[in-house]
Amino acid sequence: MTTKPRIGIVISTTRAARFADKPTHWLKAIAEARDDIEVEIVDLRDYPMPFFEEAMSPGYAPVNHPVAQAWAKTMAGLDGYIFITAEYNHSISGVLKNALDHAYPEYSKKPAAFLGYGGVGGARAVQQLRLILAELQVATLKFAVHINANEMLPLMKDEKDFGDFPYLADAAKLMLDDLAWWAGALKTARAA
Repeated sequence: MTTKPRIGIVISTTRAARFADKPTHWLKAIAEARDDIEVEIVDLRDYPMPFFEEAMSPGYAPVNHPVAQAWAKTMAGLDGYIFITAEYNHSISGVLKNALDHAYPEYSKKPAAFLGYGGVGGARAVQQLRLILAELQVATLKFAVHINANEMLPLMKDEKDFGDFPYLADAAKLMLDDLAWWAGALKTARAA
C-alpha cells in the first residue's frame, strides 16, 4: 500500500459530447509524472444515481441506493479531489450536485482543487462548487486551472492542443503542488 495521497480527478458532466475528457486526460498525464501523489479518474458516467430522495441526509444516515453507496465508497478511499467542471448557467452541472448530495462524511477534511472550463474559464462554476464543498467540510484550494472559450473551442475542434497554451500547464503545476501538500497534510492529520 502506498503512503502517497490518492487524488480523484472527478469528471463532473455526463453529456455524450462533453469536452471534459480532453482536459481530464491532459491533467492526469501531468499528475502521473509526479512522485508525490497518485491519481485516478472518477467519471460520473460510472455512477448513474437517481435524484437524491433519501429519507435523511448522508450526514446522519448512510444512503440506500447501491450506486450511491459505490460513489460514497470511492469518495471515502480518496485523499483529495480535482473537480473537472463545466459551467452550466453560471454554476455546476446538476449531475455533480446530485452526486455530491449522495455522500457526506466521505468527503470530510480532504482538499479539493479545480479545473474549470467555459465562460470565464468556468470560474463561476468553481465558485459555486466551493460553496457546496464548504458545507461538506472540504478544504477548497486557491489555485485552479481555468480554460476559457478562446482555448476551449480550438481544443474541442482539434485545431490546437494543450501545448499551444503553455500557461495552462504552469497553472496545473501550481495547483498540483498545492494539492499534494494539502492532501499529505490532511491525510496525516486524519490518521492522527
